[in-house]
Amino acid sequence: MEAIRVKEYMNPRPVIFRPGETVYEAINALLAAGMTGGPVVDEKKQLVGFLSEHDCLRAGIEASYTCQQLASVEQLMSQTVLTVAPDDSIIELAQRMAGPKPKIYPVVDENGLLLGTISRQDVLRAIEMTMRSCFGHKQAPQSR
Repeated sequence: MEAIRVKEYMNPRPVIFRPGETVYEAINALLAAGMTGGPVVDEKKQLVGFLSEHDCLRAGIEASYTCQQLASVEQLMSQTVLTVAPDDSIIELAQRMAGPKPKIYPVVDENGLLLGTISRQDVLRAIEMTMRSCFGHKQAPQSR
């Protein structure tokens, strides 16, 4: 499993946001994509932040009370973003993801250009494929 790389399981077409988008547009995009967050990129596809559904909650509540757009993606996004490279090991990423956050990592090249994202679901898919090859068609042993 150490030889499995992020690029083999990453999503090359994630939901992405632009800094000037409204919270309403961001919430719609998250819901349509069924994602819990996504990278924020500039016009050159350079990663500039990350927006999560958590970031949208408070602004969404305020906007729904006032019926006014109160925040933009740029105001809500996290500017400090943990990223991975396409050639990073899935097993090392799985160990990092075993903690509480983040659930999705942007995958960037050496210049900060967004290539995709990789989520816990993607990493679990890689682990399941490895387990399938270990156990064949048998069910994995149950721990008690």
